[in-house]
Amino acid sequence: MSHINPDGDTLGSMCGLYSAIFDNYKKKADMLLMSELPEIYEFLPYIEKAKPLKEYDKSREYDLVINVDVASYDRMFESEALFKRAKKTINIDHHITNNSYADLNFVDSQSSSTGEVIHNMLEELNWKISKTTATGLYTAILTDTGSFRYNNTTAKALYAASKLIECGVSPIEIYKKCYESNTKAHVLFQAYCVSNAVFSDNDKIAYSIVYKKDIEKYSMPEDCTEGLSEKLRAIKSVEVAFIVKQINSAMSKISMRSESVDVAEICSKFGGGGHKLAAGCTIKATPEKAAQKIVQEIRNKLV
Repeated sequence: MSHINPDGDTLGSMCGLYSAIFDNYKKKADMLLMSELPEIYEFLPYIEKAKPLKEYDKSREYDLVINVDVASYDRMFESEALFKRAKKTINIDHHITNNSYADLNFVDSQSSSTGEVIHNMLEELNWKISKTTATGLYTAILTDTGSFRYNNTTAKALYAASKLIECGVSPIEIYKKCYESNTKAHVLFQAYCVSNAVFSDNDKIAYSIVYKKDIEKYSMPEDCTEGLSEKLRAIKSVEVAFIVKQINSAMSKISMRSESVDVAEICSKFGGGGHKLAAGCTIKATPEKAAQKIVQEIRNKLV
């Protein structure tokens, strides 16, 4: 199972693990998509076998359910019933906020990504890692390190990536698919969002509110705000950047990035979490009020 609003790590890890299980034991698994598949990840091996939650019998009892990159129960959304009904559960993740909620837990907060955790597990188990498996896991590591630009780009992460390249992965090809495959509409939409950014506290805080009407105007998919907070955080003076995405009239989704402030701690106050410098949460409030709440928490940390 992947998490809601899937990214490259959860999808690449899911496809990579599916491939590894099939290659080594000829066993097929079901793959669950919690929400719409971002178009840029349609190249992932076996991704066409992944089904949306609505196609699953939620009363089914699986022998084993494996969560990949799912930090908490709220990230399972409506698939939580499938997870809790399973005879055995496994939790593979790298988020520091993960509380090891499964029967077996492989959680390493020192790893760059869940893809790296799985690679290390496969090496330790001495499983065959095919090019198909490596493609999924490399995509996971590449995207969760921001193409090896973020602070989680460690020697261990680069070692795992190098081993996957030895399995036949093409770094250039995967980079282009993940970072140079945006549509014209997507680029214009993100430019619009950046141009409407709000700056405060001597430009130490930057945020942009993304309304449903704007998403609909540009005909954007669910993952349309991916990478926006990084664009704002890249401004020299900005210490914390965040995006407020309107879910409905009383619900807002927050995505935060920083180079020095513990944004996971901020998000945890609203029931969210993630990594120290990259986290998110959902707030029951209008976008404007949600932004005010987040700004105040950031100010408390900046003092």
